[in-house]
Amino acid sequence: MKVLMFGWEFPPKIYGGLAVASYGITQGLSKIPGVETTFCLPKPCGEEEKFLNILSMSEVPVVWRDPDYEWLKGRLKNLTPEEYYQFRDHIYADFSYKGTNDIGGLEFAGGYPKNLHEEIGNFNIIAGVIARTREFDIIHAHDWLTFPAGVHAKQVSGKPLVIHVHATDFDRSRGQVNPTVYSIEKNGMDNADCIMCVSELTRQTVIRHYHQDPAKCIAMHNAVYPLSPELQAIPRKEDTKEKVVTFLGRITMQKGPEYFVEAAALVLKRTKNIRFCMAGSGDKMNEMIDLAANLGIADRFHFPGFQRGRQVYECYKNSDVFVMPSVSEPFGIAPLEAMQCGCPSIISKQSGCGEILDKVIKTDYWDIEAMADAIYSICTNDGLYKYLQEEGLKEVDAITWEKVGERIYNCYKKVLGWQ
Repeated sequence: MKVLMFGWEFPPKIYGGLAVASYGITQGLSKIPGVETTFCLPKPCGEEEKFLNILSMSEVPVVWRDPDYEWLKGRLKNLTPEEYYQFRDHIYADFSYKGTNDIGGLEFAGGYPKNLHEEIGNFNIIAGVIARTREFDIIHAHDWLTFPAGVHAKQVSGKPLVIHVHATDFDRSRGQVNPTVYSIEKNGMDNADCIMCVSELTRQTVIRHYHQDPAKCIAMHNAVYPLSPELQAIPRKEDTKEKVVTFLGRITMQKGPEYFVEAAALVLKRTKNIRFCMAGSGDKMNEMIDLAANLGIADRFHFPGFQRGRQVYECYKNSDVFVMPSVSEPFGIAPLEAMQCGCPSIISKQSGCGEILDKVIKTDYWDIEAMADAIYSICTNDGLYKYLQEEGLKEVDAITWEKVGERIYNCYKKVLGWQ
């Protein structure tokens, strides 16, 4: 089975959970004999793992050029000259009005630049060239940024389209939906043969707010990979005099950071032996620093900024409690990662991962009293701490990307009529 997959992020360049999920899904699929995935990425860094075919969209020509074969061998990092010429022969319209590079391709900034919608349009154009050139059985598009590309590829090839909803604009905006983004999301869903949602919570949003047929909407929960020996070797903190409670993620409206700060203030009225860490970056970071100061707890609060790679796991290992107070979290991989590191987790009831996690404490995001009680209890009750630490690790060890890959593969077969 050949899968043509469109995605916006992939490790080692990680901007958020989308990269982690894309990696896990493709890793899971790679374990299945006969499955071959081509992952189309705006701007690969060249350090991606080789278990799948990474296709750099900026090397696919959309304007005719006739470069020398030997020169191309040195110029191309992702394609062979033969593949380049093959793509060139399938340019389907005059895109000479576009600002192209020396090989007739469209450049991407990587990540989420200010001209994001223009880049989404360029990605869509290139998808048309790829769909006219490559052979594949099914299309899989991740998140709204690549839905137009998935729809275009389906229209060109007639092959079925699976879209993966990692979040909706209802989650990102607390209901203040961007009409442009909504229309892109809905068009992708309307044209999809199967809609994979990262939780039942997200599935219900898709059904209710995007008016989709429940029969084609499937809850496809995320997972985690076992920690590498290098990450396992990171020692957990031994100092028990002061406990550390951590929020790690984007400091944005969706993640509910203000509830974490307000709950911290309630905890610190009971004890001073706890420090709070808000790791990450986002548009509400300065507001949270001001809130901690106004509540008189700035001396117990730390803002280390955006964490990446090993730093994330060092943060988990140095924490006694992890808190994810999201207002609307389609899934949320972070608590699973924290549990892998032996860190008990508190999550909001508005989090999709709560559908598959039992060995955590769940509170409503707005219930800062309950959140504060949970934090205080884990920090002061050794029995509760040990129970959540040990049983949480057992639980998360059973949630694997291989199982997710098998489920996705079975969905592919059903969509293709192979079973």
